[in-house]
Amino acid sequence: FYADDFESYKKWSKFGVLCVEMETAGLYTVAAKHNVNALSILTISDSLVTGERTSSKERETTFKEMIEIALELA
Repeated sequence: FYADDFESYKKWSKFGVLCVEMETAGLYTVAAKHNVNALSILTISDSLVTGERTSSKERETTFKEMIEIALELA
């Protein structure tokens, strides 16, 4: 996503990688260090392949739904 090589996604896609995520590894690391449970619920907002981007309104709607699911699980 922030790589200097914007074509790098092609390399990863050969291995079946479908998306990029930036925060969960840190969340799980801190949770493991403190011996607590952690959960990550993800939604896709932008495509590195097509360049398609989710509008701010669409993000607001889908993120709201994601938060509601998280609160139900908590």
